[in-house]
Formats: sequence, C-alpha cells, structure tokens
Amino acid sequence: MKKIILLGAFVLALSVKAQDNTAFKSETIEFIKLTGAAASLEAGIDQIGAMVPEANKAAYKKEANATLPGLYGKMAELYMKEFTATEIKELVAFYKSTLGEKMASKQSSLMQQSMVFGQTWGMELQGIAQKHVGTVNATPEKKN
Repeated sequence: MKKIILLGAFVLALSVKAQDNTAFKSETIEFIKLTGAAASLEAGIDQIGAMVPEANKAAYKKEANATLPGLYGKMAELYMKEFTATEIKELVAFYKSTLGEKMASKQSSLMQQSMVFGQTWGMELQGIAQKHVGTVNATPEKKN
C-alpha cells in the first residue's frame, strides 16, 4: 500500500511538472513572438517564397507556415535554458508595454544597421591586424 501511495505521489508530481513546463514554454513562445520574431519569420517566408510561381504561392505559404510551430518550440527551449519562468513573465510584461512595443518594432531595423557597423568595424580591425602582422615580419632580428 505504501508503494502505491508513493507511486501515485510521484506520478502526480511529474504531471504537475509537465503542466508547469507546458505553461512556461507557451509563455516563452509568446515572448518570442512579441519581440518581433514572428514578423521577421513571416518576412523570411515571403522573401524565400518570392521565387515560387503565383499558382503555387498559397500551397507554399501553407506548408511554410506549418513549420513555424516547430521552430518556435526549438527557440523556446533555447530561451528556457537561459531564463527562468519568472524572467520570461517579466519580459512578456515589458514587450506588452508601450516601450516594449516600440523596441519590438525597431529591433529588426536596428539589428540590420548594427550589422553594417559591425562589418565595417571588422574590416577596420582586419587592417589593423594586417599592419601589425607586417610589422612583426619586417622587424629585423637582433644578433647577440
């Protein structure tokens, strides 16, 4: 009898944990969508689908959109490793605020512009590194 009670408690605990994890994952997916990721992914589907003939466009969109839940699930698992359920709730609250909505609407454009700055900076660093590689090779060795 004792074993049956322990087994029942264990099963109940697993069930509660699974429900908590499902809620956590759902909230994490909501957070991801609020950040503007949904709009970016939809734009990606449209951009890649530009090569699809008009006659096949609806079928393409339907099939492409069907891949999104799996992608959101994988992305959620990634975020769930880095953030607690409480932190995700706070992030959701932020992205539902006026400032958060503004951040989400500007984030894609800001990231694109930042990538351009980063590429320019990387080329600048490459030039600096090349200068110093040349300096090492051009320095004569001292003889004792």
